[in-house]
Amino acid sequence: MRMVEPSAHDEGEPVAGIVGRPPEIHPSAIVEAGARIADDVRVGAHCVISSGAVIGRGSVLANNVTLSGTVVVGERNRIFANCVIGGEPQDVSYRGTDTRVEIGHDNVIREGVTINRASEKEEGVTSIGSGNFLMAACHVAHDCRIGDQVIIANGTLLGGHVRVHSRASLSGLVAVHHWATIGGWSFVAGLSRVLHDVPPFMLCEGSPARPRCINVVALRRGGIAQPVIEAISEAHRLLYRAKVGVEPAREILRSQAMLVPQVEELLEFLDRQQQGRHGRAREGRRAA
Repeated sequence: MRMVEPSAHDEGEPVAGIVGRPPEIHPSAIVEAGARIADDVRVGAHCVISSGAVIGRGSVLANNVTLSGTVVVGERNRIFANCVIGGEPQDVSYRGTDTRVEIGHDNVIREGVTINRASEKEEGVTSIGSGNFLMAACHVAHDCRIGDQVIIANGTLLGGHVRVHSRASLSGLVAVHHWATIGGWSFVAGLSRVLHDVPPFMLCEGSPARPRCINVVALRRGGIAQPVIEAISEAHRLLYRAKVGVEPAREILRSQAMLVPQVEELLEFLDRQQQGRHGRAREGRRAA
């Protein structure tokens, strides 16, 4: 990493160009003193990089990308034009605390994506894991946490404090209510309105979104064994068609030798959801 130095004539202010700048930083980019940028990072025209930014090796910022406040970007990320990362949370209670955004490795963040830094209400971090694909014009609000290998399609909006577990996929123009949780390996169909937690391994759709079937395509592509897929499918049948309830479903699946770890994960997710309010397990944190 290299530390950006302020110009001699205007110490502490944003400057066009930097002393000893790393390779391939466009002369029109504004990089504040204190930013830490790896030597092989590429920064395009008219980008604005804050003093609190850290950008890891191999990352590429296209034109007009803004990193505001404290933003840590890992290695080999591709951030396309007109993204704004680290802007203040859109929360009327925010009082200017130095919160942050943390982004892992190997992510693709397409045009016009906005990722807000956290509020003061949780740990002070909005985080994106590794290997994710955020398509154009989607929004990640304050205090959201996204796992690994998640796909979020065009125009999808995540409200504040949302959790998206690894390998989940959200199609286009999905709106996710704040404090909701999207379980791993799930799929949310386009134009859905997510008011409640989305269970893992399920395909959900509608307004409000409801589990319709299991996300069998993703499970097969992910190499999940067929007996496990059949166990998850039987759990779906018991829970959402027969509607026997979580505990009876657990006992039935145990008696059929189908209580595999993935099914146990699903049942534990539903237990937590039922203990929450409004179909969202994390609502209790908001009250706290």
